[in-house]
Amino acid sequence: MQELGNTQFFKVEVEKDISVAGVLKHVFDAMTEKGYNPVNQIVGYIMSGDPTYITSHNGARSMIMKVERDELVEELLKYYITNNNWG
Repeated sequence: MQELGNTQFFKVEVEKDISVAGVLKHVFDAMTEKGYNPVNQIVGYIMSGDPTYITSHNGARSMIMKVERDELVEELLKYYITNNNWG
């Protein structure tokens, strides 16, 4: 039984803020490590919203689910346009 005279400590781990690009990189790496085609799987997730397209390896599934799918598309489109000298 606990002694009621002592204070118990509880520490909550603060999640690190990670950019949408960082999430995509993490998910891409996890999918590659598991032998999946990351482009096909990420597209499947974005199109359907079904998180089972993303592996749970290294927390990739839970990480990508914290980002709205439209934010993923926006980040990918910005990157594509910027790197093709359109804007």
